[in-house]
Amino acid sequence: MKSLIKIFVLCLAMTAAPSYAAAAFPDRPLRLIVVFPPGGGTDTLARILNPKLSEIWGQPVVVDNRGGAQGSVGTAIGARARPDGYTITMVINGTLAINPHMYGDPGYNPLKDFAAVSGGTENWYVLVTNLNVPVKTLKDVADLAKSKPGQLTFGTSASGPQLAGELFKMTTGTNLVHVPYKGAGPAVIALLGGEVGLMISSPAALVPHVKSGKVRGIAVFSKERIEALPDVPSALEQGYPELSDVSEWYGFAVPTGTPQSIINILNAGFVAALKDPAIQKSVRVLGMTPAPSTPEEFAKRIRADYARWGKVVKAAGVKAE
Repeated sequence: MKSLIKIFVLCLAMTAAPSYAAAAFPDRPLRLIVVFPPGGGTDTLARILNPKLSEIWGQPVVVDNRGGAQGSVGTAIGARARPDGYTITMVINGTLAINPHMYGDPGYNPLKDFAAVSGGTENWYVLVTNLNVPVKTLKDVADLAKSKPGQLTFGTSASGPQLAGELFKMTTGTNLVHVPYKGAGPAVIALLGGEVGLMISSPAALVPHVKSGKVRGIAVFSKERIEALPDVPSALEQGYPELSDVSEWYGFAVPTGTPQSIINILNAGFVAALKDPAIQKSVRVLGMTPAPSTPEEFAKRIRADYARWGKVVKAAGVKAE
């Protein structure tokens, strides 16, 4: 009888352990890996969310910038982290849906090494030019590129905007030269200095410069204009429907094997933060649209875009640079 009681108590302890762990989580600082250097949209979003997440979870959230290889370096670090919920990786469509098709081995498997936590934001790409480039519309860009094949350059800091540029080339039958940068900050500096003529990026890195008149906004790769850049026309209204649904997303993931109870706690934190009115205002001003989701919804989005962009990479014949 005593042995049966011991077995019963042991079973209770084992079944209660996960609930206890979840209740105690988090009990120390968390790390949020941002896979690009400071100055771009990912870092900006992390800094906006940081204070609110720390408040919600009752623990500091340390932003850890790990740039390199168009986000693959930091993403690989996140994939190898201990699956305990204390290391969260900011993932984007470039790192999970595009890089794996462009690199022979980016250092991680996007469909096996990560568990989705929540979507973050949806961001439509923006095409801008240096003020010395004599263009004002997408047609102007296409015409100039055709008159100077292989001479007009466009800078990007990630594989997503690089593919947006490839779609523009395929759509218009032009030959632009891609110039990669390690982050949106360095790419903007290159654009302002005339090192490249064009730049494609998520809005956050470009909105301040367009509004100040330092660069010229040509188009948003969307169906409608965005709130942050009301004077920049969409690709659709300029007659380019093929370029009217070209966006990237930011989101959050943890290593596969992280307990679901902990993923649920993290999800609740991100959803609450992204629904906070003050944070929503800060995010929208930068041209990003808050897009929190359930883990299941975000996982479905990752799988769908992995398949979609894989086809584009293959059609364009793009390789990592």
